Amino acid sequence: MRRARPDPELLSLFEESGRNVQRTCLLLRDLLSDYPEQAPLAREILLCEQEGDRIVHDILHRLAARGSRRAQLDSADVHALAGALDDIVDYAEECADQLGLYGVEAPMEQAQQIAGVLVGAAEHVATGLRGLRNGLDVAPQLVEIHRLENEADKLQRAALADLFVAGIDPMMVIRWKDIFETLEAAVDACETVANVLEGMTLKRAANGYA
Repeated sequence: MRRARPDPELLSLFEESGRNVQRTCLLLRDLLSDYPEQAPLAREILLCEQEGDRIVHDILHRLAARGSRRAQLDSADVHALAGALDDIVDYAEECADQLGLYGVEAPMEQAQQIAGVLVGAAEHVATGLRGLRNGLDVAPQLVEIHRLENEADKLQRAALADLFVAGIDPMMVIRWKDIFETLEAAVDACETVANVLEGMTLKRAANGYA
């Protein structure tokens, strides 16, 4: 006998978080595409970060109110997924903040490339969360997120190598090294989401959820 689906409101909150992740990463890409002309977008990204905190609070409150048994979801999975989604937005907001703090005068192409990869990963995160709610196969999204994380890792390594061979101001090297690492951390958080989602879907199938 097939069991009832996991708490639909909890899954809807995760889907909402996925949309917020996607919007945040799109804003960051736009910010990096034309900085500092697009500097006001940093404020929009900060608002997304605050919205992400609100969604995480709602997820954990919902879980506490229903309990993991009634929610039909492992509480550790819920905490891990909520935390990883929050990390994506936090790192994106940190990157936007670094541009202002470091007085960046123009974006570097490599940062724009990594931001583009981040947008792709965020899109698959959002699609995967919709699939989780609707009981759809999310495997293609998870595979693509892993591929994009590898691509971002290669871009970051190449970008760091370019910094050290270009003979630019050492302070600029330090600043852009931080920015590249923050962008890569955001993509890594997308991969963490994929890992948690994979475990959740396997448990869902094993438990026969509808």
